[in-house]
Amino acid sequence: MKFTEEHEWLDTTEDEGVVTVGITEHAAEALGELVFLELPEVGTKVVKGDEVAVIESVKAASEILAPLDGEIVEVNEPLVDNVTLVNDDPTGKGWFFRIKLDNPSDMDDLLDEDAYKALIE
Repeated sequence: MKFTEEHEWLDTTEDEGVVTVGITEHAAEALGELVFLELPEVGTKVVKGDEVAVIESVKAASEILAPLDGEIVEVNEPLVDNVTLVNDDPTGKGWFFRIKLDNPSDMDDLLDEDAYKALIE
């Protein structure tokens, strides 16, 4: 698993070059109770830093940014009707989308777990 400084996690899937993306437990706790989520459309081409999703809590709204360049190949549809899955299981059932990376080696530039823990301390 890799992490971004924007508190997103990425995990490789069985499909070569495809990663699952969600927000970290730290981010979910900071946002508080989630009330709304807008996911990207499958087939959307994204560039690192593009806004790809919006999540709202009782405290604030936050943009979810594309962690790397690629194409959205799947979204977690159950989240739209049950956004609390993100609060309950942010690194499991609360994933947001899967992206087929243009350049899978870009994952090497992201934070590992130790570096992410150091960032949030």
